[in-house]
Amino acid sequence: MATSIPLPNSRTEPDGSVLRVLSYNIRSLRDDTAALARVIGACAPDLVLVQEAPRFFRWRKKLARLAAASGLVVLTGGATAAGPAILCSLRATVERTEDVLLPLTPGQHRRGFATAVVRFGGARLGVLSCHLSLQKDERYEQGGMLLDRLAGLGVDHAVAGGDLNERPGGPTFRRLADGLQDCRAAAPWGGENTFTPVTPFQRIDAIFATKGVEVLGCGVPLGLPGVTETDLRAATDHLPVLAALKVPVG
Repeated sequence: MATSIPLPNSRTEPDGSVLRVLSYNIRSLRDDTAALARVIGACAPDLVLVQEAPRFFRWRKKLARLAAASGLVVLTGGATAAGPAILCSLRATVERTEDVLLPLTPGQHRRGFATAVVRFGGARLGVLSCHLSLQKDERYEQGGMLLDRLAGLGVDHAVAGGDLNERPGGPTFRRLADGLQDCRAAAPWGGENTFTPVTPFQRIDAIFATKGVEVLGCGVPLGLPGVTETDLRAATDHLPVLAALKVPVG
């Protein structure tokens, strides 16, 4: 059930910046891309952590078209990160980006991280988009790599999100929540479950933030103006997760 409390809008304050961060598995744009762009645009995000971005023929052009239709630009990722990508608004000042391919387990899909360091006013933020393995042991190792990668970005504040392929009670989800804030648990807002769009029964997509970031609200943007159930069902096979975060200056 969506909350009636409005999610804060993006803004810059003297002591920090309020950001909207969206995490979304877009299933390689195999569904209704116009509906997908409408959902993303209505969420008014500063950052979009994408999973299953196009990876094959003309993948850069396809991702750029989605970004443009959503009022955003491509920051990094896509095929170069084996699927994860990051989109951003023009509000972001980009310091650096890096796409990381993770060790390949025979018989499993290649996985990777899309990462960046960006600034919003005086607030500096590390960003990571991920899509973790379907295989339990590999997924747990990737959770550790995610924490190591965030720590290696050299920033005080960071956000990570994506399709974890695991519920909150699982070992990898707990590993991440022990080291970071599970934004949904910290400040519930909107809906909870993210898969499947028609009958969502589990939360396997999440946004995490480092301890110094203030979580103002996080959840599936059900009932958000401009986000319709019809578009959510048509856009892809996951529901998005939207968080409002306040990142301190410094």
